[in-house]
Amino acid sequence: MLKLAIVGYGKMGRMIEALAPEYGFSVDARIDVNDDLEVAQGADVAIEFSTPEAVIGNVEKLAALAVPVVVGTTGWLAEMDRMRAVVEMHGTGMVWSPNFSIGVNVFSRLVREAAKLLADEPQYGAWAWEIHHHTKKDAPSGTLIKLVNDMKSAGFERTIDVGSNRAGAHPGTHEVGFDSAADTITLRHSARSREGFARGALKAAQWVVGKKGVFEFSDVLFSR
Repeated sequence: MLKLAIVGYGKMGRMIEALAPEYGFSVDARIDVNDDLEVAQGADVAIEFSTPEAVIGNVEKLAALAVPVVVGTTGWLAEMDRMRAVVEMHGTGMVWSPNFSIGVNVFSRLVREAAKLLADEPQYGAWAWEIHHHTKKDAPSGTLIKLVNDMKSAGFERTIDVGSNRAGAHPGTHEVGFDSAADTITLRHSARSREGFARGALKAAQWVVGKKGVFEFSDVLFSR
């Protein structure tokens, strides 16, 4: 079995550990806050679900240990150039995504296509909204930010009204809509649990072993 290091041993880390054998992994290291990442040395791959404050340093240390990494932490995209540089300098691999749900990644493609089709229809305004549990630190979510950026890159240049809510234990819902005087189009993805995120991260971990460079989860799912 491939050796897996889990960086960030909270609810996600524990779920990843429980599912890891299904994907051909044995958990070789469990690394939480203030633990030494040196214990990850020798792992075939690491999965990182920590905090925005810790993720940059974690990836730098893992790259120096020649351990490829799957990054599920959000709230760090302003440091993408730094992350890319360190991964490329050490000749290792990284897969990142604001959301490792396979369903969300299919949803994002539908949103992008809808934005493209409506880009030249000025009667349609647009909104993007999400809700997550009260302990989620970043708002709007990294997934919603990426959805909005995808809409803009698809050619939708009009204002997109963005909203977020934090309440209870909600695992996550993302919604994008287009509205005109004649009709409304609503696209929505609702997660039922964290399991989809854990399974997607494990799928990405299988894929990145032996690869060099920085990839998105869409590369794992849709590249042929």
